[in-house]
Amino acid sequence: MLFASSRLRVIANHLSYTQEITTKAVSKSSMSDNPLTSHVLDTATGRPAANMRIVLHKLEGDAWQEITTKTTNCDGRAGYFVPKEAFTQGTYKILFDTGAYFKQLAVKGFYPYVEIVFVIENPEEHYHVPLLISPYGYSTYRGS
Repeated sequence: MLFASSRLRVIANHLSYTQEITTKAVSKSSMSDNPLTSHVLDTATGRPAANMRIVLHKLEGDAWQEITTKTTNCDGRAGYFVPKEAFTQGTYKILFDTGAYFKQLAVKGFYPYVEIVFVIENPEEHYHVPLLISPYGYSTYRGS
């Protein structure tokens, strides 16, 4: 019986290791096809901001053109805003619907939305736009 449990432990470790390798491979390949990502954290609760609507725009001449709308997942993340081939140099804007997010939590907030405008100079690079929010403040930075 000792031999059987030892053998099961070896098999479990092998399966765990295989899962880890597969997860890392998927992450790296999907990152190269996912040139723009975002992550929203609610600093008032210390949790990811799930179910927040995010709208990506690109400046074309003097007008903002809507590219896509996403909703953050349970980890507060959103990605695949634009295919790698369509991700070009230019000025972009992400609108975060913070008003609707706080309303679904029955929390009164000061900012109905947050817009982050940024410039893409090297579209072959990966760009990450994180947002830290609370009902009465927000912060952002260029992530990795």
